Amino acid sequence: MLEEVVATRYVTPLREGGSLPGIVEADDLGTYVMKFTGAGQGRKTLVAEVICGQLGRRLGLRVPELVRMQLDPVIGLAEPDQEVQELLKASGGLNLGMDFLPGSLGFDALAYQVDPREAGRVVWFDALINNVDRSWRNPNMLIWHGDLWLIDHGATMIWHHNWPGAQASAAKPYNASDHALAPFAPDVAAAAAELAPLVTEELLTEVAADVPDEWLVDEPGFDSTDQLRRAYVEALLPRAATIHERIVLDTPTADKPSQAPGWLTERLAPRRGTKNSDESGRP
Repeated sequence: MLEEVVATRYVTPLREGGSLPGIVEADDLGTYVMKFTGAGQGRKTLVAEVICGQLGRRLGLRVPELVRMQLDPVIGLAEPDQEVQELLKASGGLNLGMDFLPGSLGFDALAYQVDPREAGRVVWFDALINNVDRSWRNPNMLIWHGDLWLIDHGATMIWHHNWPGAQASAAKPYNASDHALAPFAPDVAAAAAELAPLVTEELLTEVAADVPDEWLVDEPGFDSTDQLRRAYVEALLPRAATIHERIVLDTPTADKPSQAPGWLTERLAPRRGTKNSDESGRP
């Protein structure tokens, strides 16, 4: 189960995100990006964030730590923005927090080089979870201390918006032609050989168990939250074994930005450190 903290101070909204997440401080002295249950995308966005974020971390990808976050809307009474006030009022209770990475910058393919192995791992992972929101238009990746971090997995597993068609949807190919890391010659075959055996029924069951019950209740067609969790496992498990065969890497969209010149990529090549997905920006 995810650690649970209590929000103690609302700092500022992040207007880059369509759901208007906010930076908050919590009673564990940590600083988090809070994603709200009252946002327009609904609770399924948070379910996807938990399942895919936790799965990525368990596979060794750099994903900021996630926590359950209790919110009393009173902490935002001084916020002057009416839209933020309404969002806080609609989100009292349990929300999702993502560890804030201070000083991180958005990924820019013109200023950061990714080796084929790492690119392959990310592309394979995104294919597994059917992430439609990591294109060069909106990479949803951060560079922090010279390393690549993955964020924002709310637009994944689109089949959970239509469970009767989930099996057919999960069997479809994954078009990675416009993926933010497609230009870096992702070694998908190596990633599949490394990561697919790790995606076991036990692992997926543990990841699905991290989703709070209140975000799963009253789903049409399911008698219990455990039955719904099982549906996520059954969608992802067979996909892990074969998705590498259905990843499409064709010519990207014509308006894709050009690559950085050689002199720039050499100067801005990432450091090769030993950081892992368990590092956080908390004191």
